[in-house]
Amino acid sequence: MLALLSGGAVAGELDDMAGSARSLIAGFSAQLQSELQGAIATGGLEKAIEVCKLRAPAIAAAASQDGWSVGRTSLKIRNPANRPDDFERRVLMDFEEKITEGRTIDSLGYYQMNAVGDHAEFRYMKAIETKPLCLGCHGAAIAPEIARRLDELYPGDQARGYEAGQLRGAFTLTRRFTQPAE
Repeated sequence: MLALLSGGAVAGELDDMAGSARSLIAGFSAQLQSELQGAIATGGLEKAIEVCKLRAPAIAAAASQDGWSVGRTSLKIRNPANRPDDFERRVLMDFEEKITEGRTIDSLGYYQMNAVGDHAEFRYMKAIETKPLCLGCHGAAIAPEIARRLDELYPGDQARGYEAGQLRGAFTLTRRFTQPAE
């Protein structure tokens, strides 16, 4: 796999890894949405906040297998643990530019293989669109009791003021290869 770095990337192998990343995202996203919808149905938005605070990291950890690390990030973070690194920030800014050029959010994904010290990393990001379900906690008109709860759990929260259809952030996946880069 690391021969990809020295001899030029073999597109098929990178595409296969991107497919694996998309599959992990689909599972992570489906489970998170299901739990959020269930929480809203049984306990309202305050229960959904608990899902995001407690369950989302656990779901991401469970999806992080076979060398993959799965997470979410945004230019406007709620959870400081999800702060984008330089690579993620550049990709998110590129996604925003592509949206202004007319690309649809669901079409936006990016991947690359990088040499990092004595190993290689495959990085993949997939844009997340703000859906109507998200607006109760991420929209411009958040109910006062929800805003208070968010303030308690997430001091410094920046992830508000969105409208449906806007770029909310991205799923971000990394697969690290520990063999020495050639």
